[in-house]
Parts: sequence; structure tokens; C-alpha cells
Amino acid sequence: MDDRAALLNQLRIDRSDEPADGGGKPWLKWLIALVLLALLGIAAWIYLAPPPGLPVTVAVARPASSGGASGGSLLDAAGYVVARRAATVSAKITGLVTEVLIEEGSKVEANQIVARLDDTNIRASLEQSRAQLESAKAQAAQVRVNVANAERDVTRRKGLVEQKFISVAELDTAQTTLDGLRASLTTAERNMTVSARAVDVAQRAFDDTTVRAPFAGVITVKAAQVGEIVSPLSAGGGFTRTGIGTVVDMDSLEVEVDVNENFINRVKAAQPAVIKLNAYPDWSIPASVIAVIPTADRTKATVKVRVAFKERDDRVLPEMGARVSFLSEAPAAGAAAPTGVIVPADAVLGTGEKGAVFLLKGETVERRAVKLGARNGADQTVIAGLNAGDRMVIGDLAKLKDGDRVRIAVAAP
Repeated sequence: MDDRAALLNQLRIDRSDEPADGGGKPWLKWLIALVLLALLGIAAWIYLAPPPGLPVTVAVARPASSGGASGGSLLDAAGYVVARRAATVSAKITGLVTEVLIEEGSKVEANQIVARLDDTNIRASLEQSRAQLESAKAQAAQVRVNVANAERDVTRRKGLVEQKFISVAELDTAQTTLDGLRASLTTAERNMTVSARAVDVAQRAFDDTTVRAPFAGVITVKAAQVGEIVSPLSAGGGFTRTGIGTVVDMDSLEVEVDVNENFINRVKAAQPAVIKLNAYPDWSIPASVIAVIPTADRTKATVKVRVAFKERDDRVLPEMGARVSFLSEAPAAGAAAPTGVIVPADAVLGTGEKGAVFLLKGETVERRAVKLGARNGADQTVIAGLNAGDRMVIGDLAKLKDGDRVRIAVAAP
């Protein structure tokens, strides 16, 4: 019995260590903690979330000034620096290059020797032509002596005929001999002329083995090396070249730009302009329009315009990217001061004479139509519709409409 009682006591559950308040539900504490965390997250989102509305930048309209020697920009266009005088220097004949006297970047003068070709065969031909000329001269001299002798013989025979010492037939024979010698002399002189022309041809061929610069400039490309074949007519294998190098007249550099045909009426010859090179964006180079090419590109709907540099500088290189601002004419002396305000070009919708801006009114915007004036780089002149000090937005204006709510991300200076 005692053993059975002991076993039953071992199977009994001891509840003496449980809390008296019945804390057997720990999940309730976790539930309360999760609710508190959710409330804290909602509060943080309400106070820390950005305000609604499209983020925009704010700019302020400033009054227009009359400073500057010329008006503002009427139109901007992109293009490249090109050379009006540039040539690939080549020989007139096909030959082996024996000497190259140029390098990229070297300056050359007009008629300066830039390369030489193998002249051994042409030199031999020239010497042969000269020898033939000397032979023709000698033959002509010999015939000339015979003609002089025959003339004296005819003179003597005329006297003898008058004295009845010889017959007229003998005089006629002597005269015939003289006429034949005179014809031979004419032939010899013609042969001498032909030989002289042959010498000239051989000399020209010999001169063609020396390649010279057609005008003064700078070598931009060295195309041939010693040992290569130069053929001006067609390119052959890997060791055949069509030219020796390319020379560019740096004084003929200008800018060619493509202007949209819708705005070509804003450009005319002799119009002032400003060129800015992509390599030197802070350098404004005075320029003027040379000509508007009288044809359009139907594939791009553009018209090519040539613009001249008014200042020469060694930093300007062919094929550089450039941007041209076509300026309005400078205001005349005593003209009225310009009216309107200056705003950033990014704050204006539209081009031409009419546009629109979005004025900032508290947390909303108001669309306002404006009349546009000249554009000068990143600045746009507004002739009517705005006052100095008006605040407007810069941003993705295409997404805005009148009355939209916005938030200021950056305040422009």
C-alpha cells in the first residue's frame, strides 16, 4: 500500500509555483505591444511623410536690363566647326613613297615639299629625252650647214649661167638640191621642237614625284609612310594610299549649324551671333552669320547656316562641337529701354511669341499666358504677362495644370 501511495503522489501536479493572479495568458501582452507599435508607425508616417503635390523649383522674375552691345538670343542651334579650305595632299602619279616630311600638327607653307616618290625610272626617261633633244639639235645644225653651202652653190651657178659657162639645167639641179635641204632643215627643226616638248613632259613627270602643299595650313592627318604605294586614282591593297596627308587652313574655320526650317526666318546674313564650344562652355566667341544655304534637308526639316568666327584662336579645332546663339540687332542709340522681365527658359512653356508660365500661389499654381521676347542662353525675356518679383515654378511643366497642388523642393536664386 505504501508503495502504491508513493506512486500516486508522483503522478500528482504540483501547482504551488503558479502566480496567484492567473497569468497563464502571455499572448495578451504581445498583442498589446503590437498595437502600440502600429500606432507609433502611423503617427510617424503622418508627421514625417512629405506633403502631397508635385515637387517643383521656384524662380523669381527679375527686371530686364539694357546692358550689352547686342540684343538677346533669338535662336540657339548646335553644329560643328568645319574648315572651308581642307585638302588631302596627293601626287599626280602612282609611285613608291621614299620620303615623308610631315607629321600631325606640323605647320606647312604654300608650295612646301611634304613628300617624295621614287624617281629613278622617271629620271632616266628625262635624261633620255634630253639626249634626244641634243641629237635633234645636232641634226638641225648639220642640215643648216648643208643649206648654207647649197645657197652659195646656187649663187655661183647663176653667175655662170649668165656668162654662158654652164647650162640652165645645171642651175635647176642646184636649186632643187637647195629646196630639198631647206625642207630637211624644216623637218629637223620640227623634230627639235618635238624633242623639246618631250623634255618638258619628262620634266613635269619628274616634278610630280615631289609632293607639295597646295596652301599654308596645319597637317591634321598623316596617311602614308615610307615604302607604301600612293595611287591618286584608286586605293589598292593594304600598302596603297590615295594621299600623303590632310592639310587644313586654320584661318578658314567656321561653324555649320542646322536650323529648324520653322525658325529660319529669324536668321539672316551678317546677323550677330555668339559661339560656345562644347570643350569650353564658359568661353563666348563673337561671331556673325556668313550665309544661309538656300536649300533645306527634307529628311531633317533643317536649313544649313554658316557662321564665321570674329576672333581667331588656336583652341578652335576642326570637328569640335559648338552651339550658336543668333542675336537680335543691338538697340539704336536713344532707343527706349527694354520692357518686361527675365525668367529662366525652363520656366516657360511654348516657343515663338506666345507662351505660358505657372505662377506659385501658396501651395497651388496658376497658369498664365505671356508674350515672349528674345532668348539669351538660359534666360528668356517676357514682354507682357509678368511683373518683376513674380514667383513661378520650374519642373516638369507638362504634368501641371491650372490649380494643381505643388510642394517646393528647391528655391532658385
